[in-house]
Amino acid sequence: MTIDEVVQLTRARSQKDLHPVQEIILRQVWEGKTYTSIASASHYGEHYLRNIASGLWQSLSEILQTPISKSNFRSSLESRSLRVEEREFIQEFLRSQCLVTPLEFPGSPVPLGSPFYINHPLIEELAYREIAKPGSVLRIKAPRKMGKSSLLLRILDRANSLGCRTVSLDFQQAEEAVLDNLDKFLRWFCANISRHLELPPLLDDYWDEDMGSKVSCTIYLQQYILAEISSPLVLALNEVNRIFEYPKIAREFLPLLRSWHEEAKRIKTLEKLRLIVLHSTEIYIPLKLNESPFNVGLPLQLPYFTEEQILALAQRHGLDLTDSPDRLMAMVGGHPYLVRLALYHLCQNSVTLDRLLQEAPTMAGIYKDYLRSFWVTLQEYPELAFALKQVVKSERGVELDPIVASKLVSMGLIHIDNNRCTLSCELYRLYFGSPNFI
Repeated sequence: MTIDEVVQLTRARSQKDLHPVQEIILRQVWEGKTYTSIASASHYGEHYLRNIASGLWQSLSEILQTPISKSNFRSSLESRSLRVEEREFIQEFLRSQCLVTPLEFPGSPVPLGSPFYINHPLIEELAYREIAKPGSVLRIKAPRKMGKSSLLLRILDRANSLGCRTVSLDFQQAEEAVLDNLDKFLRWFCANISRHLELPPLLDDYWDEDMGSKVSCTIYLQQYILAEISSPLVLALNEVNRIFEYPKIAREFLPLLRSWHEEAKRIKTLEKLRLIVLHSTEIYIPLKLNESPFNVGLPLQLPYFTEEQILALAQRHGLDLTDSPDRLMAMVGGHPYLVRLALYHLCQNSVTLDRLLQEAPTMAGIYKDYLRSFWVTLQEYPELAFALKQVVKSERGVELDPIVASKLVSMGLIHIDNNRCTLSCELYRLYFGSPNFI
């Protein structure tokens, strides 16, 4: 058995999801990690982990009908395959979950409780622990459609369960006129926080032209918003990369976020504020190290799916890709959205896997809209298009200008390994290898 099969069987036998801490223990012990190293990586106490593990080994012993302990966990299970009845039990459990949850078209955040969400236990637990800390900053960076919003839903849900108030602001909703003026932007920012918390927007009572917009915004947040609510406030700032397009706003607003984090160490009211910053691109606006919010707090980066996760997600869709997860992986590189879109269409019986892979890089394929959006963006930035073309033509990868390379990484188009840039997946090589591209 693989560790994914062990997890699936455990979930199916117990008829419920594992607690994230249990899954962390299983996966880390499978890799040979000690409780001490697991505690260090996950920021849980070692004694707590040992207690959870003790109950976990007992449950696994009952489920698998063989004595299981930390010392024999992998050696006992890796050498044996899932029995036919065990595979059928897993399939039945997955089918029952899918019957309860209608098939979702990919593109929006995966709803809470959905069987189509792939957990990242270590990442999620780190995030949950961070938002419980006074004055904390959590930074989530990943290319678009990698699952940032889905993860955010779960972080905010955990924050609510901890008794926090939560507000999520999407900077894509800010109008051009708002982003052209710092005062208008900060008033928009404060007004929207008030609206989400169902508080009257008393901006004029706290805004003082002589003190300036940044001080007025801070006073409004500290003396009104945080003073009015009794619970900590988890404030999620989504699509912060939109701010990067407005350097004047970014140079003032981003250091302001950093200042709140620093002042929380000495001002009791600001301890109640916990920030989550989500963005998909790098910031190229020069900020002093002691002013940037991107070198404090906990950084999290979302990973691509593994073949095992693709196979598990296919099973949750009622699909058997046992013999072909590597073919889908080779085409889309484990990109969560591209994988889910493929599984959605396969589940709808609208296309076979062979045809899906054949048409994937064409205008007849299921990825045509996704790929076209990249094409349009790259035509607007010829230096990025030219650099991508160089990567497409290279079999071993090429070295690019660091800023150009990091922009292509932020778009999810390339990976960088030892300064050499390679494409993220074959889909991009086939599509951008067209003679019509630049």
